[in-house]
Amino acid sequence: MGKNSKKMDGGGHATSPDEEPPRDPGVAQHHSYTNEDLEGHRAHSIYVGVHVPGTYRRRSRHHRHRHHHHKSSSKDGTENRPVTPPSQRVQFILGEDDDDDGTHDSHPLFSEMETLTEMEGGELEWKETARWVKFEEDVEEGGERWSKPHVATLSLHSLFELRSFILNGTVILDMDATSLDQIADLLLDNMINQGQLAFDNREKFRDTLLRKHKHLYEKQKHSKENGNMSRLPLIRSLAEIGRNHSSSKSGNNASVTSHPEGAMEQSPSSGSITRNHSGNNLDGNGQEHKGNTHFMRKIPPGSEASNILVGEVPFLEKPATAFVRLSQSANLGDLTEVPVPTRFLYIVLGPPGGLPRYHEIGRAMATLLSDEVFHDVAYKAKNRSHLLAGVDEFLDAVTVLPPGEWDPAIRIEPPAAIPSQQPRKNKKNAPVEVVDEEEEERKLRDESGLSRTGRLFGGFFNDIKRKKPWYLSDFKDAIAIQSIASFIFIYFACLTPIITFGGLLGEATENRIAAMESLVAGLICGVAYGFFSGQPLTILGSTGPVLVFETILYDFCKTMDWNYLSFRLWIGLWAGLILMILVAIDASALVCYITRFTEENFATLIAFIFIYKAVEKVVKIGKKYPMETQVDLPKYCECMPFNETEEVMNSTDWRNITKDDCEMVYNGTMVGYGHECYHYYPDVFQLSLILFLGTFVISIYLKDFKSATFFPAKVRQFISDFAVIIAIVVMSAVDYAVGIHTPKLDVPSQFKPTWEGRGWVIPPFSGNPWWSSLVALVPALLACILLFMDQQITAVIVNRKEHKLKKGGGYHLDLFVLAILIIVNSVMGLPWFVAATVLSINHVNSLKLESECAAPGEKPQFLGVRENRVTHIAIFTFIGLSVVMTPILRKIPMPVLFGVFLYMGIAALKGIQFFDRILIMFMPVKYQPDYTFLRQIPLKKVHLFTAIQLTCLVVLWVIKSFKQTSILFPLMLVVMIGVRKCLDWIFTQRELKILDDTLPEFSRKKRMESEDDEEEEDEEAKLGKEAINASEGMMTIPLANGNVMKVPMNPINISEEVNKSGVWMDINKDQEKKPPNSPAKNNTKKRGNKRDALNEDEKKRLSMMAEEDEEDEGITIKVMKS
Repeated sequence: MGKNSKKMDGGGHATSPDEEPPRDPGVAQHHSYTNEDLEGHRAHSIYVGVHVPGTYRRRSRHHRHRHHHHKSSSKDGTENRPVTPPSQRVQFILGEDDDDDGTHDSHPLFSEMETLTEMEGGELEWKETARWVKFEEDVEEGGERWSKPHVATLSLHSLFELRSFILNGTVILDMDATSLDQIADLLLDNMINQGQLAFDNREKFRDTLLRKHKHLYEKQKHSKENGNMSRLPLIRSLAEIGRNHSSSKSGNNASVTSHPEGAMEQSPSSGSITRNHSGNNLDGNGQEHKGNTHFMRKIPPGSEASNILVGEVPFLEKPATAFVRLSQSANLGDLTEVPVPTRFLYIVLGPPGGLPRYHEIGRAMATLLSDEVFHDVAYKAKNRSHLLAGVDEFLDAVTVLPPGEWDPAIRIEPPAAIPSQQPRKNKKNAPVEVVDEEEEERKLRDESGLSRTGRLFGGFFNDIKRKKPWYLSDFKDAIAIQSIASFIFIYFACLTPIITFGGLLGEATENRIAAMESLVAGLICGVAYGFFSGQPLTILGSTGPVLVFETILYDFCKTMDWNYLSFRLWIGLWAGLILMILVAIDASALVCYITRFTEENFATLIAFIFIYKAVEKVVKIGKKYPMETQVDLPKYCECMPFNETEEVMNSTDWRNITKDDCEMVYNGTMVGYGHECYHYYPDVFQLSLILFLGTFVISIYLKDFKSATFFPAKVRQFISDFAVIIAIVVMSAVDYAVGIHTPKLDVPSQFKPTWEGRGWVIPPFSGNPWWSSLVALVPALLACILLFMDQQITAVIVNRKEHKLKKGGGYHLDLFVLAILIIVNSVMGLPWFVAATVLSINHVNSLKLESECAAPGEKPQFLGVRENRVTHIAIFTFIGLSVVMTPILRKIPMPVLFGVFLYMGIAALKGIQFFDRILIMFMPVKYQPDYTFLRQIPLKKVHLFTAIQLTCLVVLWVIKSFKQTSILFPLMLVVMIGVRKCLDWIFTQRELKILDDTLPEFSRKKRMESEDDEEEEDEEAKLGKEAINASEGMMTIPLANGNVMKVPMNPINISEEVNKSGVWMDINKDQEKKPPNSPAKNNTKKRGNKRDALNEDEKKRLSMMAEEDEEDEGITIKVMKS
């Protein structure tokens, strides 16, 4: 073949190399007519091209020959009739069923771009310059290192040039080749055949393609092998420790020699190498080229590669481009940095002087292939028009940044969350299933067990059925190091309040119930609840309202001269019975009325209590161990005698009398601020503050360490999981090293009741009148309200949909287990335990799961919670065994545990919308975060809702703070539900749905009325939507059978607009070829498809899809005006 060799068109007809390039099939007419036909019918006809998905049929050669020379176009390069928008064409392409054996199934893609570079010896090599897994990484100029992953930013000009190259360049789909040699031969034959390349340049082009490939990791490895291993620096990055220095050795690149004629330095990729289908096969199957196996761990399994080669060569006068998709992916040796098989190649070679331009075009192609939609189109494309449709759809979806308002050199950080691209793939005009939100909420309530079943214990048995399949997995799922970290953290978080609560309860009840009883209660309640509850993520504990109830009850018994523990026994029996009745009648269904308004009020209150109590406890240390201030000022201390004569008073120097003489001789007391009067502890309070704040700061910082930039991901995750444990150990070590007597954790050392006048089983009366058992019903009702509200509000918070729990909750089952435990604890004289909000929230947070950051730059995504029973059981088992561990536990300073309290209170506020809205009230508008509710609701309405909620919080705090009113605290939680219902008169349902949750109607009649109103609104919305559709250019075509076809007439088609733009015309004019000089040349038939081959060798060379042969077939609807 020579320079004047003929080119094949899609139909096998001989044409000149300078023939007009193939037009974009996406905008080409499906049928062509003569000017006379158009003149005769244009005035009275409308032509609508409707793409039929799933129907691709080959045109007969006779049919194609008949219409080949009658294509007409307007002067601006566009067709005379409307065409299918690219977004719809892409949706049709992706919606097609594959007619093969999975050859066109999509795989994750690793893209690598290499640039043709002249090395020091004058040899040309392909040098790796950029790579994409999900985000772009560039080789830093002169830095010999990879840049940070960043979002690829492209110029619109480079995208237009890429589109022009795909339209006018070589496109080969499903090439049958397994080595770079075969790919080069088939590609060059096709390029010469189409006039893209002169025959004289064939060998030069081939030599260029087969040049040696140089990757960045090879240079780093080479520098290590040249002596760096013997001179390792004393301080190394921890990320490098443990890396195998020989894992990335290339095969025999050093053994390649230059050809005597200077043709090329052969690359190992020119040989045929067995394909590797597995994306995480790290051993290379024993091949010579092992690749960068360390980076391979960041590539998803089953990945394939796309290689982009760009460069400038002196033998070309204009750019030559080629897009190749292999029919089967093949491992091409050192072509790719990692040992994954190659599926796509894109080659851009041009004359000198245009390398920056070619580089940007290569980046544009790599970015397109990393785009989720174009990636799928590239796999499923059957011809050139499909690729062009993918490019046009990408152009239609891009966001343009103004050139004068940002710096193109800035690298955009990858986003924390990437929005789904599914809407780009789905058919926009397809009928959308209308979701009844009220019905969806009803279904969710049914699945959660929050709807009445109409039978006794119906919800209870449904909970058992729902949790039974998950029971075994609740133990298996706990096998993880994260569970150990969670167990240790929550153990200390539970142990401190249990002992503290026990001490306070001992003071209130004169040691009838104290610290030892609290530890035993934790052991029994925690282990039993962990084994049998419906939601084991909920942590049981002692709460403030329960302490207040116990204090009031003891004072009442002391006034009546009754035995406190016996009377409390009957209250517990009645409370357990009432709770069982509530379980039987499915009373937990009332939980659906506890909306975000109520639960966030309660959660914020408990979090504030934790913060307040933590600070209060540290301040009390300062009062018990005062720190001397104003050291330089003189302080006096004198004896104040009691009942002494005036003569003795005037004759005695009371300031020089010791404390012992003052008390023994004069029966007086010491008054003043001197050392004799006041004993100072100079460093105890100061060290306590350091331990308190140090524990809090270390916990906060290390918990967020997983998003830091230091150390590998697994090390960061480990540090984050054990953040609180590390803080406790470090601060306890500091306290031990300093040696100052700070307050320590006081744990009982003997397993026996605190009060000697009681045993482990409480008698029913013990001197109380028999009717005291009946009187106990009244306080039992109040206790039930308290226990029910505490338990269920915490359960609602734990079971939030934001936590993505897969195993669901068990409100009825939890309440039943709690009722049994209340009875058991009452019989044994132990404190009542109920769900603790802050502890439960921190337990959930400590077990959160996030996706592993595989791709560079990809942010971890929240996946859910490690739901298990083991952590709950282990925590309270060790609570019971704390008596045995007394020697160790007594070395932990109390300020350290108070710092953990402060951390838990602050951590519990994260993610509470109410707290976020409180902070917004103090921010200027321009600094407010971009929350969704701020976009949809006026700011005044948001502040009004927050002010009402804040007022309720203040009322709850005041009621809780005073002993006389604190017993009403559980009733106020019920009042919160009523306040929320009243908000329906102030805010619209839409506003309440965004800021809160919608309340179910209380009565069936109201529900039916609301459903009727919703149906009317839906009908009005439907009519309005139809009117909008009609106004948006929906063309209605009546059919013969009486039906009506509606065809969308989109006002803007990106494909047409691109062809009209001046930028496109300027770019495309250089790529267009002149029309053939002699029509006689078109009579020579050429062999462009493998079925036209004369022998087997030619059949193999032509075994790529003739992309011109499978244009989209369409239906032309002709509507005649009457």
